[in-house]
Amino acid sequence: MKKILAIISIMLILTIFISSCEEILQNIENLNNEESQSIEATEVNIGVVLPLSGGLAAFGQDVLNGIKLAEEYYAGPLKDKVNLYIYDEESDRTKVASAVERAIEEKHVVSIIGEVASSFTLAGGKIAEEKHVPMLSPTSTNPLVTQGKKYISRVCFIDPFQAKAAAVFAFKELNARIVTVFTDVDQDYSIGLSNYFIEAFKKLGGTVKQVFYNTGDTDFKNQISTALGYNSDAIYLTGYYLEVAPISKQARQEGFEGYIIAGDGAEAPELVSIGGDYVDGVFLTSHYHPDGKPTKIAETFVKMYKEKYSKLPTAPAALGFDAYLVMLDSLERSLSENADSLNDLREKLALEIRKTKDFEGASGKITIDENGNAKKTVYILKVNTKAEDKNYFEFYSTIDPDNIP
Repeated sequence: MKKILAIISIMLILTIFISSCEEILQNIENLNNEESQSIEATEVNIGVVLPLSGGLAAFGQDVLNGIKLAEEYYAGPLKDKVNLYIYDEESDRTKVASAVERAIEEKHVVSIIGEVASSFTLAGGKIAEEKHVPMLSPTSTNPLVTQGKKYISRVCFIDPFQAKAAAVFAFKELNARIVTVFTDVDQDYSIGLSNYFIEAFKKLGGTVKQVFYNTGDTDFKNQISTALGYNSDAIYLTGYYLEVAPISKQARQEGFEGYIIAGDGAEAPELVSIGGDYVDGVFLTSHYHPDGKPTKIAETFVKMYKEKYSKLPTAPAALGFDAYLVMLDSLERSLSENADSLNDLREKLALEIRKTKDFEGASGKITIDENGNAKKTVYILKVNTKAEDKNYFEFYSTIDPDNIP
């Protein structure tokens, strides 16, 4: 009797699953049968707008590699039902809006995956927002990208989120109680990280001192002297690697023995080529590391990526992979709601993307809030200047999003 009941249960589950898949596909066909749409039956178009040539091509290509791998990995009811239309804006911000508009007007895309740089996403997002087309960025971290927007979302964390994660790491894992924050007054990125770190670290019970510098400065002895005078347990460097490297070097030369922490703006090989062994042991927050593997899918992603591209995946590749899968997951839910037109489907999709909760991606668990911003795993990396393979940024730990205020 137990065996018979088990068989009946399995048959019921299969029937429900098949019925759900058929409903989704029927909804696609109903949408595409409308006279206003010029797409083939049972197919949905998605645009991908990235820099695949020019100065930002390395980032764009990595994102595209991740998207294509996700397309292979995906096995849901929309398998082979999605057409990707890829647009290269040639690392030219003035061409982004045109690419987005072409995808919408010529290919009638239901949504767009892109852009890489925040300024590019702002340019393309303006068009997507005006035309009510969901746009999902893999890697744009500036808060302005989604601020006040209804259709623009992202799968990466925003700068304030990583600053809060750095504060949690410094206070709880490094037991730092006094931190001096170095702020580049010429960079909005640096000012933002500094402000959110200071706010979070103080709430945790720590003491913060702040010193300032300008982009291009080369002598930081006065700021370092101030930090030493405060008996700082750690210094938090919120700028880019061009300044993080010499600050770290001079701090060690002046006798600072505490921790040095930086943001993702320091994650570049040039940090080591400029700072040498003086940057050994620097911690930084990051979006991803292949050794982190916070989810089961993360392990599969690394294996598949190495097999397909013969190298380890980068953070942009992982975020491109996640952007595609979050988009498809949201699209499945949207199609189950019986949209009666392409525009209606776009509206539903924009809402469903922002209902994403605890989605297990290659870069960790992703929850997207009502403002389109991702709450997710933050990776802590540690610089090893002696790494023989020149993979200087080693995985150290992760900060769970539930532990970030």
